[in-house]
Amino acid sequence: MASFLSGLGPWNWLILALLLYGLETIVPGVHFVWFGTAAIVVGLLVFGTGIAWPWQLVAFAVIAIGTVFIVRKFARSDAQISDLPDLNVRGAQYVGRDFVVEESIRGGRGRIRVGDTLWQAEGEDAPVGTRVRVKSVNDSVLMVERAPT
Repeated sequence: MASFLSGLGPWNWLILALLLYGLETIVPGVHFVWFGTAAIVVGLLVFGTGIAWPWQLVAFAVIAIGTVFIVRKFARSDAQISDLPDLNVRGAQYVGRDFVVEESIRGGRGRIRVGDTLWQAEGEDAPVGTRVRVKSVNDSVLMVERAPT
């Protein structure tokens, strides 16, 4: 088997690249793509220079690790700044806005009307019809205070 593989020369790397790309289609996650790319680069390097096996393995390791770090640098999710950062945090969109108490706030808990929806609210006791301002959000509960008149 070893003689067969050594007889393939640089084609080993291109075959490995195809296997890694195929594995990426079966096990998605954008991990094997970069190793497959490193295998292609090493295969092309071997075609051009004919370097020995130990140096091919070193080149593969260096290129594979390099591509992973380069991709991580440019594909970080926290690096993408949105023009609507509170899009999926619905309650955070209401901070600083005034609403009307729909079910009186007693014992620190009640409900306020936001559009056509009732939201749970926590804050100082307030009767129905009182205007309150949302000061923060705790999960799906709006923390409110009496709005200035």
